Amino acid sequence: MTLLSTRGLSKSFDGLQAVSAVDFDLPQGEIRALIGPNGAGKTTFVGMVCGRIPPSAGQVMFDGQDITSLPAHKRILLGMAYTFQITSVFARLDVSENVALAARRRHPPKKVAVAVDEALARVGLSDRSDEEAGNLSYGHQRLLEIAMGLAQKPRLLILDEPTQGLSEGEIAGFKDLIRDLAKEATILLIEHNMSVVMETADRVSVLDFGVLLAEGTPAEIHANAAVQAAYLGTG
Repeated sequence: MTLLSTRGLSKSFDGLQAVSAVDFDLPQGEIRALIGPNGAGKTTFVGMVCGRIPPSAGQVMFDGQDITSLPAHKRILLGMAYTFQITSVFARLDVSENVALAARRRHPPKKVAVAVDEALARVGLSDRSDEEAGNLSYGHQRLLEIAMGLAQKPRLLILDEPTQGLSEGEIAGFKDLIRDLAKEATILLIEHNMSVVMETADRVSVLDFGVLLAEGTPAEIHANAAVQAAYLGTG
């Protein structure tokens, strides 16, 4: 079953075409990586998917429903969660309260504490629950953001550059986390770390100058001459 799809999705900023007529289908239960050079339109595309950027043209469908005109907070209620390329934690609140704010969107009050504990355990931050979020390292703030997303029990989890700032050991743990999360949520992963892409994604979509250049398995994308020339640096 297709959980997320777009048709002709486009966005221009002051005459600059950031995303151009993208047709995209993401089946339920899949880990999909979205890659491309800097400025390829990846963040603009997911911004339109999650409702933070209005499209210039085209449609966004979620679970068969046209959500193109829905605001971001209503898309969250449908089961969509998005972590930002730049961390957006509340620095002066402790780690657990950050997650609780997210959990309250999807859980009754009596279940919030349990949801917080579960999300922090999943990302390995249980021992930092009382620490101010602003005191965490950048990498741990990224993990906190993922916990905030998990606490919303999403059907679709969109992760924008989640391994940025993580150590090699933390990246290895992240790969295991993504595989685990895929058992209960569909994942759209915007990522520059190609080892993460090649080792976790079921399929890969490539954007270049706002156009969908190629789609396929990690092996197919790695062998694609057009992708190599545009992005992987071997063309």
